[in-house]
Amino acid sequence: MPTRIQRRRTAGWRSPEGAVYVGRPTRFGNPARIIPAGDHRNGLLVQWGTNGGVIGTWPADGHDARRYATELYQSWINQPEQAATRTLFRALLHGRDLTCWCPLPEPGQPDHCHAAVLLKIANEETQP
Repeated sequence: MPTRIQRRRTAGWRSPEGAVYVGRPTRFGNPARIIPAGDHRNGLLVQWGTNGGVIGTWPADGHDARRYATELYQSWINQPEQAATRTLFRALLHGRDLTCWCPLPEPGQPDHCHAAVLLKIANEETQP
């Protein structure tokens, strides 16, 4: 089963062969952006797109902001008007490992990353 892999900036790290990077600025990137709210003590903001409005402010640890940004992506990608996008993404990503910068979850915890949503879409059973 394909998995999500966290990208690294460490010397010598390479993306596994056949894995697909799904972060920005690829076509697979999450339009919900997490940005700093002023100085680091003010937490994080979630913004829709590069010019969209700010949706909310979360603590600086990033966990709740990532969860919310992932929920926004899941809601958006599963809208009926995104059916063609889901079909295209399924064709391009089926059976592939996906890489992004989001931290991996602790064992047994939910994966708050849009790549986890893409893995489900890319590998779900399709209706004949």
